[in-house]
This record gives sequence, structure tokens and C-alpha cells, in this order.
Amino acid sequence: MLDLVLSTLDAERCYRAVTSRDARFDGWFFTAVRTTGIYCRPSCPARTPAAANVTFFGSAAGAQSAGFRACRRCRPDAVPGSPEWDVRADVVARAMRLIADGEVERSGVPGLAARLGYSERQVHRLLVGELGVGPLAVARAQRAQTARVLVETTDLPMADVAFAAGFASVRQFNDTVREVFACTPSELRRRRPGGDGGTPGWLTLRLAARAPFDAAEVLLFLGAHAVPGLEEWDGTTFSRVLDLPAGPAVVRLSPAPDGGPAVTARLLLTDLRDLRAAVPRCRRLLDLDADPAAVDDVLGADPALASLVAGAPGRRVAASPDAPETAVRAVLGQQVSVAGARTLTARVVRLAGTPLAEPVGTLTHAFPRPEALAEADLSSVGLTGARSRTLTGLAAALAEGRVALDPGCDREAATRDLLALPGIGPWTAALVAMRGLGDPDVWLPGDLALRRSLAGLGSSDADAARRWRPWRSYAAMHLWALAAPHLFTRPALPAPSDRSAS
Repeated sequence: MLDLVLSTLDAERCYRAVTSRDARFDGWFFTAVRTTGIYCRPSCPARTPAAANVTFFGSAAGAQSAGFRACRRCRPDAVPGSPEWDVRADVVARAMRLIADGEVERSGVPGLAARLGYSERQVHRLLVGELGVGPLAVARAQRAQTARVLVETTDLPMADVAFAAGFASVRQFNDTVREVFACTPSELRRRRPGGDGGTPGWLTLRLAARAPFDAAEVLLFLGAHAVPGLEEWDGTTFSRVLDLPAGPAVVRLSPAPDGGPAVTARLLLTDLRDLRAAVPRCRRLLDLDADPAAVDDVLGADPALASLVAGAPGRRVAASPDAPETAVRAVLGQQVSVAGARTLTARVVRLAGTPLAEPVGTLTHAFPRPEALAEADLSSVGLTGARSRTLTGLAAALAEGRVALDPGCDREAATRDLLALPGIGPWTAALVAMRGLGDPDVWLPGDLALRRSLAGLGSSDADAARRWRPWRSYAAMHLWALAAPHLFTRPALPAPSDRSAS
């Protein structure tokens, strides 16, 4: 039922989801009611409108461009994003990932088109054909969401909110808020559900996910790999430094206090305009836009994985906010234990990372940018000569653009380019695709932990290639849980931990 194709929305199936208030469809499509001029998420608790009065849109931007306002009750702009953009590898999906990362605000539609390798006209035509709106309308909808977050979670003057959200003028900001939310910015602030709780400089956001979702497990996995100086884990909250366009930022992630399928994110930004880039990176880190029902339907039907999926429904692929960072960490983690990889990575962070103006707890540096790492003297890190040359070559390739690992890159091309670099083999390239680029269908050839788990289940690598598409990344997480139960809150079975579960 969750195999909706957004470009060809089936009105009858959409309406059935609306009548059942099925929250699994939130973010897949939006319901616009012509008699009220309001659009909602499918699970909106309001009275179900008559079928003759509704129109369905594949994006909030499409509904807004058609003149509909966001429902105040269900807040459709706050739902998880469509999993289509993570699963798909075509130009529209790549464009949507870049727009979510703030590319239109940073470099406009010409910059977006250049990153995709297409003309502006072609990018506009493709997005209109799929979503009914072009890249500017999609970016505008996301600016409106950013503005609402800033209005409701800070006491910033409205002019500061307008420019931080990416609007060109206060008038444009006021007009957009009135159009999308049917109230003025001041009225939106008076109705806010509650702010940050009083810590100056910090923004607090609720990042929604699709149920089932075990926030504690994703955070534990990240915490077990935390690199001193860059990341911090206290058993409940995972904190780390983000390298954002305007400068380093700190994010603290913890399970939502109400126990719902969400994470609470507290952000300390160098520049509020970086909120547009910070939110999608946090969502990628935690795999919040995944469609767990679709994943579990496929993997749970396989006899080898059925018990694992039943014991941990909705398991996510913990990822990275930055694919170049993942690539560097994957090289540092080759053929060493998790603890050894953390030690080596911490040395690299101290050597070439961008220092924070002031430490935040134990956090001191952002991860090194490729340009800095390419020029760094790695002799003090403790790497072998071959590994040091691989790392320097990778950093140079990233800095020079010979390898592109941005949110809108072509995943297949990125894998080919990585494999062309000396010292990078199939396992490393696959890990970058899985945890750096968010590809849901990656298998890690030669991974010892996976092979041990497969042997215990009576399966093989061939099973993964044949039966577990298009969700092999999620199958790998279930098998890692079998091999390394200490990394998960819902371990499958007691089993010896393995050093290659990365």
C-alpha cells in the first residue's frame, strides 16, 4: 500500500488513506480541501472531507502554489519528508535533496542546475512534471517551514527571522507566512506551543519520524562510534559538531520526551541562516524520512530475516550529516576496531579540524574539510604509509571536485570515482554509499560481521543480492545487530561482537 508514485497519485487510494487517518502516509502526499482552502496531512484528526471536495498533491509546495493554506491543527509542514527522495537516484530526487540542503538559497536555481549538470530550463521542466511546481516554489515552502520554527522557538525580531529563513525582504516573509499559515508572524508567535526552555542561543526542534521508530537505538549506535572532540554520548543524548556553510554548529539529539516517533534537536548555530542546512543533515543522520513499513514488508517476508525484523521493527540506518566525512572515517576504519577507528579519527580532527570559538562540553572541533586535510601532515596520526597516502589522495580528490559526494551527487558515479582512487576498495565505497549518501540498497562485500551473521542464518551474500533489494542497507543493520548486539538496544541474539561492524 505504501508504493505510491508521487507523479501519478491514485485519488481513490489516497482517499482511503485519509478516511483511515493512516499516519504512514504523512509526507507521501497532502490533502487539499477546496471548500476550506486548507491542506492537511493524511492523518489529520479533523472531520474527513467529502471525496468530491479534495485534491491530492505530492508536496506541500504544490498545495501552497495552488493557493491552499496549511492546517493549524495537523501542521502538515512538520511531517517527515517523502522517502521517495532518499530511495530514488534520478535527477528530480537529487534536486530535492539539494534544495532541502539549502542550495537554492546559497546559489540560486543556476547553482542548483550546475550541481546537477543540467540546464535551468531542464531542471524546472523535470520538477514541474513531477511535482507541479519548480525549484523556487519548493524552496519557498521550505523557507516558510524554517520561518515557522524560528517564530515559534525564538524571541528573535521578525526582521531577523525573515533573513535567517532565507527571505529577500521582510515584506516577502510577511506575505508568505500569511499565505501559508493564514495568520501574521506575530499571531503565529502568540500561538506558539512552547519555546526552547530558556537556554540563550539554542534552538529546539522536534524532528518527526514515521512509526515504528526507536530513537534510543539510533542514538546508541551513533554514540558507540562517537569521536572525542567531534561527538559526545552521555547514554541518552548524542551531541556533535556540524560543519555548516556559515561556520561550525553544535547539535544535541535525544529521544522525544513524549515517547513519540520523533527526536528532540537542540541547535547552537553560528548563523541562524544555517538552520536550513542543519535540519536536513540531522534528518539524514538519523534516517528520519525512511518508510519503515515498506522496508519491513520486504525483509520481514524473508524466512532468514523474519525473526530479526519482528524483533526490531522500523530499524534505521544511522548515517552521517556529511558524506566526505564518512569517506575519510571509512578509510581510517579500514581493518581496525571501532575503538581504534575512534582514536585515529580524533587525532585527525585535532590536527586539521576547524576549532569552535569556545568548546561546548567536550566538543572542540568540526570535522576537517577536504582542503585542510589534503594539506595536513599526517605523520603524527599513527597511520601506515599506504593508509596515509590513501587519505591524502581522497582528500585531494574531494577538494578538487574529482569525487563529488554532495547530497545531489549521482550515487553510481560517486562509487565509480571512489573505486578509482588507490587504497579504496568495494567495502569502503559501499560504506560511503550506505552511511554517507543514504542509499537504502547497499551491500558491503567482504564485511566479516555480515558474513558471520549470514552463516548463522544459513544464508550467503547471494541471498542479499537476490532477495533483499531494494532494502539491503536495512538488512545489513539487522545482521550487524546479530553480530554486534552491544551497538543496539534491540539485539537480535547474543553473539560475539565484531570489529568490522562500522
